[in-house]
Amino acid sequence: MKPVLIVGGGPVGLTAALCLAAADVPVIVFEADEEISQDLRASTFHPPTLDMLDAFGLGTQLTAQGLVTPSWQVRLQETGERAVFDLGVLKGDTAHPYRLQCEQQKLQHLLIARLGSYPHADIRFASEVKAPGQNAESVWVEVDGKRVAGSWLIGADGSRSVVRRSCNIDFAGNVYPETTILATTDFEFDKALEGLSGVNYVWSPTGTFSLLHLPSVWRCSFYPRPEQTLEEAQSDEAVEQQLQSVVPRQERYRVLHKRSYRIHQRVADSYRRGRMLLAGDAAHLNSPSGGMGMNGGLHDAFNLTEKLIRVLGGADDRLLDLYVRQRRPIAIEHVIAQADRNRRRMRETDPERRRSELRDLQRTAGDPELARRYLLNSAMITGLRQAAAVS
Repeated sequence: MKPVLIVGGGPVGLTAALCLAAADVPVIVFEADEEISQDLRASTFHPPTLDMLDAFGLGTQLTAQGLVTPSWQVRLQETGERAVFDLGVLKGDTAHPYRLQCEQQKLQHLLIARLGSYPHADIRFASEVKAPGQNAESVWVEVDGKRVAGSWLIGADGSRSVVRRSCNIDFAGNVYPETTILATTDFEFDKALEGLSGVNYVWSPTGTFSLLHLPSVWRCSFYPRPEQTLEEAQSDEAVEQQLQSVVPRQERYRVLHKRSYRIHQRVADSYRRGRMLLAGDAAHLNSPSGGMGMNGGLHDAFNLTEKLIRVLGGADDRLLDLYVRQRRPIAIEHVIAQADRNRRRMRETDPERRRSELRDLQRTAGDPELARRYLLNSAMITGLRQAAAVS
């Protein structure tokens, strides 16, 4: 059997590789970087994602390396008033009624270790793919001047996907005007701010920020102040001022990492062109608010590989069009739409509207059935159930 070629060795590509390898399908993963990136990237795992990873025992292993976060909140900085959503109301819907805060590279290491037990799984770092191609019977890529052939090709190679470009698939959407500044610090915000959850979205007098707790650090996201240029907003002094505005202290904060990024909202016109298929950021990009990007990509990988395994076993390849019908609308109607709503809510600046929004959220969080419906959606369970009903 010709191998399935996977371009991209991030969480999505490696998850797809493990699903296939476990079904005795030979795979080759090509990753352009020389090693797993340690950059500040995704760090939230939603309940259904952990349920899926438990098919390989990885949900439990990942949980042991992360921080179980049973609640998240929206908060007014001035008063400490908050709406707290307890994911425990989902205990009848998932084996993991919590968010897990854990750096994505920890999952990548687990996936690579597991793939090492399959002799027909080949992971190649420092392997930049060029010129993907296909005909009716096969696919191929060029790596280091050599052509590698396969049966099918999965593009999990991110927003600048060479696979998507080779298929001439449009990636329509928009870019939010603001830039996000992300910084990590080892300061213990939970000891300084009463009632803080592990995940917090905060309205402040000057705008908005978020605080996400990881096992040994807090990740803090801010927007530049109106009077700042992007260069000024990324300076050590500006980041220090932002952190001091959260919890004023005599000492300077110890900032471990920082970076900036722009937020794209895009969806590929199709996730399939012949024997080439897209998943993850190669297929859809969204605001990270709510932690849906990586999770949506992992859900793509499980859905796609389940169908590809059946096709390789003799099923009609039109089954792969069902992958597109199930996953693409969910990216538009749930992942991107929900992330956009999260952003718009936290970008609200009018004090009265903020209080009205907070009161609505408190009413929802305080009613077990309303909270369950709300969390089924925000935890991506509703979208998965709707996708499963598509035929």
